[in-house]
Amino acid sequence: MTNLMPLIVLLSWLAVPVGLVCIVDDWLLRPRRAQGAGVPDAPLMRVLYGALPLLIGAAVLRLLLAERLDFSAVLLAITVATGVVWAFDSVLLRPQRLAAARAAGRDVTTLAEPGTVDYARSFFPVALAVLILRSFVFEPFRIPSDSMMPTLLDGDFIVVNKYAYGLRLPVLNRKMIATGEPQRGDVVVFRYPLDPSTNYIKRLVGLPGDHVEVRDNRISINGRPVPFVLETHKYADGCYVNLSIARERLGDHEHEAIFCPVALDRAPLLSSCGRSGLRGYVCGDEDAPGFLRTAPWSGEVPPGHYLMMGDNRDNSEDGRSWGFVPEENLVGKASRIWFNWDPHRAGGPMWGRIGMAIH
Repeated sequence: MTNLMPLIVLLSWLAVPVGLVCIVDDWLLRPRRAQGAGVPDAPLMRVLYGALPLLIGAAVLRLLLAERLDFSAVLLAITVATGVVWAFDSVLLRPQRLAAARAAGRDVTTLAEPGTVDYARSFFPVALAVLILRSFVFEPFRIPSDSMMPTLLDGDFIVVNKYAYGLRLPVLNRKMIATGEPQRGDVVVFRYPLDPSTNYIKRLVGLPGDHVEVRDNRISINGRPVPFVLETHKYADGCYVNLSIARERLGDHEHEAIFCPVALDRAPLLSSCGRSGLRGYVCGDEDAPGFLRTAPWSGEVPPGHYLMMGDNRDNSEDGRSWGFVPEENLVGKASRIWFNWDPHRAGGPMWGRIGMAIH
């Protein structure tokens, strides 16, 4: 796929001018040709019409492969464009086509609707419904990393509750109606403060005004240690070996966190790891070469901001490294897993995770 990306990018860019030419011809010029002597499409237009599906396919593929993409903006653009085309044709152009057909003595019931208008009329209600659902009700999200293990795994597809923290305008992300406030322990999807075009998912640890300290993987908030009970067994899935597990309570949420009390080796390749391209993680002796230990952290959460951390405490790039999340960056609350599939993991989808609630 990497070798094909330059071709995909080129074809996706060609989709814009070719699409515009086809739209103008199909919407404005083709009907006139049909009303006259039935002149067929010119050879160039036949080539452009034939190539358009390939170019649109390349554009869609590029969107799907993009690491940074505001789907709300794309949906909004599609909704506005199809709505404008449908409305403009219904109010202005369709009456003109019908009048011209009647003047030429043709049966208006046999008059074909331009393909552009047909597509716009078909896609507008679908795009509008998806935009409303995705902006105000639920949004799908794919877990892209291990930072929330063992709660969430790379390859989990989750549903994000968009109205948990207020209804926001799509694209602008401006809150219109307050419907609730983030609670300590929520698993939250938010726009990454250093790059708002990228969505992150972490657990909310610190509320505005909290003083949070993390030392030896244990959290204290405003001087009080968070309830933290070590499990007797270790976490091991072939890729992570010998990590400690603790049941932790943040607010009303009780969840598991994994960590290494001593130091984590991020170097070796483990033959038992069933995920391609992933180096193993082994909890072991801090004096061994290559072993890293998580440094203590403390800070006070500013007003209007939140501290987010991953449940995989020693392998999470979170607020301890890049700071706090402003309230306007909140996207929604993670509620449930609806599918699981990591193409880099052997064995296919993990069917038992489907339908699991996120705590």
